[in-house]
Amino acid sequence: MALPLSYSLRSLFARRLRTSLTVGVIALVVVAVSLILSLASSLRRTLVSSGDARNLIVMRKGSDNDGSSQLTLQSLQDIRFFEGIARSPEGEPLLSPELVMQPFFIPRTGGRENVLVRGVELMALAVHDDAKIAEGRMFVPSSGEAVVGRGVAGRYLGAQLGDQLAFGRNSWKVVGILESGGSSFESEVWVDARELANDAKRVMPYSGFRLRVADGADLEALARRIGDDPRHALEAKRETEYYAEQAEASGQIYVLVVFVALFAGLGAMLGATNTLYAAVQARVAEIGTLRALGFSRAEILRSFVVESLATAALGFVVGGALAIALAAGVSAALGGISWQAETFTTNVIQLRVGAWDLAVAAALSIVIGLVGGFFPARRAANLRPIEALRKA
Repeated sequence: MALPLSYSLRSLFARRLRTSLTVGVIALVVVAVSLILSLASSLRRTLVSSGDARNLIVMRKGSDNDGSSQLTLQSLQDIRFFEGIARSPEGEPLLSPELVMQPFFIPRTGGRENVLVRGVELMALAVHDDAKIAEGRMFVPSSGEAVVGRGVAGRYLGAQLGDQLAFGRNSWKVVGILESGGSSFESEVWVDARELANDAKRVMPYSGFRLRVADGADLEALARRIGDDPRHALEAKRETEYYAEQAEASGQIYVLVVFVALFAGLGAMLGATNTLYAAVQARVAEIGTLRALGFSRAEILRSFVVESLATAALGFVVGGALAIALAAGVSAALGGISWQAETFTTNVIQLRVGAWDLAVAAALSIVIGLVGGFFPARRAANLRPIEALRKA
């Protein structure tokens, strides 16, 4: 004789306090694991999504980032017409000379953070074609104007559209908001490259060049030609490879996430198991009655495991909803989560709980439900009818 599924489900609502406590324990674990996973995945998404596989980044040899590289105007003139560089409809090389600086900005929450300011020319939007002006317009060269990334606009004082943003020796009028699909460009400020070089009194006006490789051209051959040019000590690599190297530090966060998830899951299993053991102890008369009515040990075991899994599912639903709401609330309140890159600039990460983060939390909830429910369920199933009724 089989116990109906409805019996297990009704048991959840018949003991609301114990069910609520167990659901709460599991929900807290889901929230913690989901938010930590979302931080790691959001960081990785921000860095890995930066760059274009069709682009090369050119820096001085020995530089591991464009913030430590310095290039001359002559080097730009010498390589800009190399064969293999794509051209605009007007015949101009799709090459963006850029200068990066790292001034301090003031977050809305106080303190100060290094933010990457990128000096560019108008060609930058054609080379970085994933970057779009979402609000306002592109700056006018030599006019003291700036466009800011969406993450910068939401986090720092003076970075809203129409504000005067002070850094370096000048104040720059914010005329546009930049979006790039969540990439690191949204954590930057773009201004005119020559204005930035003059403001910083840079003798060498560029940090690096970004160039688009023409369709059908040999990217590796072009990179070798740039690197072998005897006039300048240059090195070229794929833009995506450059950002992948910058993203390597996020792997340490994933290791931390694994340990946190394991310890959180172990704590949840212990808490859920204790709660379910207590529930079994309080239901010995019910178990004895079920055994006296002829229900087998296997049916009682199945019923308790189903009840435990249903409790874990409720905990996941509650915890998942809370994690999504908390991630959105934290990002809105703080203007994003700041993370300092190896180059000491700040990446502004929009915390989003993704499908993969929830999938991992769901798997953990299932494990909690199985492990936390199986042992008290087995104890319940092994009670003899007379023993159960006597203990009651």
